[in-house]
Amino acid sequence: VQLQACGGGLVQAGDSLRLSCAITGRSFQKFNMAWFRQNPGKEREFVASITWNDNRSDYADSVKGRFTISRDNAKYTVYLQMNSLKPADTAVYYCAGGGSGRASYNYWGQGTLVTVSS
Repeated sequence: VQLQACGGGLVQAGDSLRLSCAITGRSFQKFNMAWFRQNPGKEREFVASITWNDNRSDYADSVKGRFTISRDNAKYTVYLQMNSLKPADTAVYYCAGGGSGRASYNYWGQGTLVTVSS
């Protein structure tokens, strides 16, 4: 199983950005998927997750109401729509799969950098 994240970039505060994570390999349709983020010197932080069977989503308080996680099982892709971006959202964003809730995911993408300028 391989995860490839893309869509990061440099934006201004208040802008929107959509990240995508393409998954290759078997059983994606039965993977819970998630997004995490990390800044240098800091621990990786949970951002959002979505279940495989009923598309139930969960969000960190810091992004709730601004970010939306979704998935397209036919395209083997999970998305993170990020609106009203803030400088505090600046980080490398990672997609993860095959885990549960806010931790313990088995598969990780390589990360995509999001930079939000003030």
